[in-house]
Amino acid sequence: MATYKIKLKRRSEVASGTMAFHFEKPEGFTFEPGQCGDFTLPNPPQNDSEGNKRSFSLASAPYEDDLIIATRMRNTAFKRSLKLIDLGTELDLEAPWGELTLHEDARIPAVFLTGGIGITPVRSIVLQATHDKLDHPLFAFYSNRTPNDAAFLDELAAAQKTNPNFTLIATMTEVENSHTKWDGETGYITEAMLKKYLPDLSHPIYYLSGPPEMVAAMQKLLKKSGVQEANIRAEEFSGY
Repeated sequence: MATYKIKLKRRSEVASGTMAFHFEKPEGFTFEPGQCGDFTLPNPPQNDSEGNKRSFSLASAPYEDDLIIATRMRNTAFKRSLKLIDLGTELDLEAPWGELTLHEDARIPAVFLTGGIGITPVRSIVLQATHDKLDHPLFAFYSNRTPNDAAFLDELAAAQKTNPNFTLIATMTEVENSHTKWDGETGYITEAMLKKYLPDLSHPIYYLSGPPEMVAAMQKLLKKSGVQEANIRAEEFSGY
């Protein structure tokens, strides 16, 4: 794993309380969709006990020009600093690492069970697979409270229109509190919801990403449904 200097290019709000940060991609930097990096602010304008280094999944796909991360904007010095620093500020990036990457056998479906900011590695994998016209059947079950909380929802919906192998199943758990009309699935991801879209739960490889409690709940659901542990890959997003 190498260390690179990267410059902040721009930032934007991609969901309620969630921001995306775009960085210049270093020359020669390569990674697999779904991998991560460690980001360090050498001279942050603010400090606290959590330090000036954070691990993030790369939300960008390798074919994209920028490196993109996205995060819930908790009230920490690191995240306040990310929001405050000038565009062009340099950070240190140690990357890539992580094994939440797409399996090679295109005959086996990939099923992503994710919620909230756990969507970042899924965005990378789905957009790259769409760009490369891979034959893998892809299913993304994406849970949020309301559509306004769902980062990258529009991009994933657009990918579904251009990729015949990709199915997006977005579900909202508090749709009654939404200011946006929602006609999709509602409630939490359940075995019944999975069976509605997957003919055989034992066949796919499952990728779990999101808050620790959600990842644990999905692992329990899959094992109860008879899915072998070897077919479950997980990544927890603690504190995001």
